[in-house]
Amino acid sequence: MKTAMIKISVAALLSASVAFGALAQEFTKGVVNKVDAKANKVTIKHEDLKSLDMPAMTMVFRVEDPALLERLKEGSQIEFVAERVNGKLTVTEVK
Repeated sequence: MKTAMIKISVAALLSASVAFGALAQEFTKGVVNKVDAKANKVTIKHEDLKSLDMPAMTMVFRVEDPALLERLKEGSQIEFVAERVNGKLTVTEVK
């Protein structure tokens, strides 16, 4: 009986972590206004960032991966993931 309860608990924890992971990777639509490759920053006019509880606006994000910046062009419509990395709003994924 104990083994069955442990298996159920582990399954519940795994399900919760998968759901949380999906939430953390929520893509938001936006338009690239400016790319600053020297500063590793991009300005994006974006829809609501639900994962960060932030309304739609235009703002500057950091980009840690310079290869990501090469894919961004002014005026292009993108879908992106923004997260707080070391306290800074950072674009971590783009599609």
